[in-house]
Amino acid sequence: MASDIRRVVTGLDANNKAVVLFDSRLPLAPRSYGVASTVMWITDSYPPALSFTKDDPAARPIGIPPPDNGTIFRVVEFLPLDTATEAKMEPGLLMKAIGDHAPPRGVPVKHPMMHRSRTLDYAVVLSGEIDMQLDDETVHLKAGDVLVQRGTIHNWVNNGTVPCVIAFTLVSANPVSAGGKSLEARG
Repeated sequence: MASDIRRVVTGLDANNKAVVLFDSRLPLAPRSYGVASTVMWITDSYPPALSFTKDDPAARPIGIPPPDNGTIFRVVEFLPLDTATEAKMEPGLLMKAIGDHAPPRGVPVKHPMMHRSRTLDYAVVLSGEIDMQLDDETVHLKAGDVLVQRGTIHNWVNNGTVPCVIAFTLVSANPVSAGGKSLEARG
């Protein structure tokens, strides 16, 4: 497993000169079932505020989705998944963690790690390879590939032999129907 990721964050000093406010290594914390992650940055509003204080928003506790009208930038490492580990997973594991942040549309999950959230996700595979499972298809991604995930059910499965590292930016979203009306308003 990767142990940490270097994060450099710029800002302004008291003389309004561009400086580095943070330059440190953030550890990838082990999570359950062969996943490790670290949050690089969190925003709470759109458009985001450009505050140049030494307060580090990534240091605060946060779940999977970003705050309403906010974003999360995180790096996740997926170890190869073995069938014994997969068999021990609680049904609906990630959907329970997402809770009421799930969009109202979509079929029930088929795998414990399948999930959907009211987010627009940008993913860049930094190293390794991974399969993204959807309802009825699987897409194989490798280092350098980019994915735009738009609030649909999905799952990440590393069927390879080496870890896969992905940088994700999750943007809070409001799902809309094909006619452009908000699905959130329909209830």
